[in-house]
Amino acid sequence: MRVAIDGPSGAGKSTIAKIVARELGYLYLDTGAMYRAVTLAALRRGLSFDGDGSSIATLAENLRIDLAPAGPNSSGPTVMVDGEPVTDQIRSPEVGRHVSLTAAIPGVRRALVRRQREIAGQGGAVLDGRDIGTAVLPEAEVKVFLTASLDERARRRLKEQLGRGFGVTFDEVRNELAERDRIDTSRQMDPLRQADDAVLLDSTGMTIEEVAAEVMKLCRQAAGRLERAEAPRAGTPETAGYPATPERKEGL
Repeated sequence: MRVAIDGPSGAGKSTIAKIVARELGYLYLDTGAMYRAVTLAALRRGLSFDGDGSSIATLAENLRIDLAPAGPNSSGPTVMVDGEPVTDQIRSPEVGRHVSLTAAIPGVRRALVRRQREIAGQGGAVLDGRDIGTAVLPEAEVKVFLTASLDERARRRLKEQLGRGFGVTFDEVRNELAERDRIDTSRQMDPLRQADDAVLLDSTGMTIEEVAAEVMKLCRQAAGRLERAEAPRAGTPETAGYPATPERKEGL
């Protein structure tokens, strides 16, 4: 199966996606890390986020981004940009303030969506982002739109940022998330929205374990549907226990 988890920033998509991928034995692809990697590289090069973003789109086309599988003692995949590990750097507040601007550039989206489809094309993958169920994998067997209240998301993100050693306040984080929501939902290409066939899951007040359990339930239901769809139809010669061959017919 292919599992698509979309939703706004701070909703807990990556955390849940990693748990679900581990439970299923699937590949986990952090698409947000790819946009953050491009953002970090653009900031380092002093590229402009104004205008048509053509220079950043060209960067995205040529940038080598590698996502190494998570190790036994790591919380997520190791992110490499042109051979340099940048897992912690892409989570900085500065990158967070600019990543939605990067993601709004059509050329960047085309480049990264193409890579994401190639990676997940064979199935057995869990992807989280903002356009997985609508643009990257519209045929995904499981689609979840994971959200939470703005204050809840701000509290989660503040805890994460403080844990990484970044000095930020609740109001700063909340305002940043609100601005990211505005940009993500209003961008011209593949804006953040719930796919028509996605299941809405509001994680406000829920524990990580409760959210993961709900998503796993959806995965089991989807797996059951696939098994039923692939099973031989009842009443066919195969399911009746004997083949429809001339030899068998003569013996009846």
